[in-house]
Amino acid sequence: MDARRTSPSELLPLLIATVLIAAVLGSSATIFNDGDVSWHIATGAWILDHRAIPTTDPFSFTWGGKPWVPIEWLAEIVFAGAYRLAGYSGVAAVVTAALMALNAAVALNAIRFVGPWWAVGIVVAMDVVLMPMLLARPHVLAWALLAWWIWAMLRAREQGRAPPLLAAGLMIVWANLHGSFVMGLLIAAAFGLEALLVEADRARAFRQWAVFGLACAAAVFINANGIAGVLHPLSIAKLSMLPLIDEWQPSSFAVTPHFFAVLAAVLVLVLLAVTRPRIPPFRAALLLLLLAMALYQMRHQAVLAIAAAMLLPPGYAGKRNASSSRPPLLLISGAMALFVAIRAVLPIVVPYNSANPWRLIAAVPAELRSQPVINGYSMGGPLILSGIRPYVDGRGDMYGDALVLGYKRILEGDPAALAAAEGKWGVRWAMLPIDSKKLITLLERSGWRRTYRDEVGVIYVR
Repeated sequence: MDARRTSPSELLPLLIATVLIAAVLGSSATIFNDGDVSWHIATGAWILDHRAIPTTDPFSFTWGGKPWVPIEWLAEIVFAGAYRLAGYSGVAAVVTAALMALNAAVALNAIRFVGPWWAVGIVVAMDVVLMPMLLARPHVLAWALLAWWIWAMLRAREQGRAPPLLAAGLMIVWANLHGSFVMGLLIAAAFGLEALLVEADRARAFRQWAVFGLACAAAVFINANGIAGVLHPLSIAKLSMLPLIDEWQPSSFAVTPHFFAVLAAVLVLVLLAVTRPRIPPFRAALLLLLLAMALYQMRHQAVLAIAAAMLLPPGYAGKRNASSSRPPLLLISGAMALFVAIRAVLPIVVPYNSANPWRLIAAVPAELRSQPVINGYSMGGPLILSGIRPYVDGRGDMYGDALVLGYKRILEGDPAALAAAEGKWGVRWAMLPIDSKKLITLLERSGWRRTYRDEVGVIYVR
């Protein structure tokens, strides 16, 4: 029997979940509150201008000319292209489109097993967890890939087969978009193990999932860095500087209270609800592993939230006829396109802060712009986008432990570290956030002259 069309009472929550929520979140200026946004745009612009992916760092003076191949070059082209077409409004449109694709995967999957307003609730809960990490950076594009990847795994298991080999091609895109492709491999492995233990014809299940797994493993090697690109997510985890970066720190209620609030609410619903979801053991183990990773490092909260939003609703399979309605995909897609186009046209005001210190950069004298600088970490990206070579920026994995940890000592007001930087690099000036009090105090004691100050930062000349 053909599926009936979605009723108006189901269409409204679908539009809210897939279009309106994403449109609102994508229009928030807070998506630019990270200095990395600027260097990602600059990298994409460099690639578009040179029609090649850089093999050495073209931006900084401390690492300039040394090996660097951007692992997220594909996402950076997308952001740079949008920026050239419509400025920050274009970048916001890309974020909005990515959120719509993510929310659509979650809502369309959930509505097959739970009521439409429950599907909205699932999307809202997920987005609440994602909001602190909602930035115009490559990981936002990878969120949508993650959700649709899980969708492909779920559909494959429902149909008693492995995903089609064409789906493995997504790994090529993912491996050049963001390092979270490793999570995609982990999730595919969990579903493959489930199939191997559950399917009656284990030999057939093994053949199908082994071929799919090998195709995925081969696909991730098709990237700009080759083997190094595949190993990058593992090698970066060994860096000593990671505790200095917020997203690599353990989850804390003081920093991300929304995550713990949603986690508590979900646990209460799952444990105390009259009807509990039936989650296959491997999927439950996968969620527990992702929970442990999220507690260990904040950056994994997003993966947990998306995976839970996709994996928990199927636990109610049988409570609702999964084929009871046919979503009006054409209508939803049209609404998405309309709202993305509106977002690209409407102006958006980027906040003035240390991640976007444009007035501060405008105050830098022309004769200093080509001279070595000590800059605030979050200011490195904006300096790159402005054509000024920074001391350091958000590419900490490229610079390595020695330079970043030495930079930290400078920020802490270590006279020896500052003198070493002056001697080695010939540093002539400094652009720092207003809260860099220890280094500012050291500069003033060392005879540096302040040339500019505002509510965001200061400029000093040696």
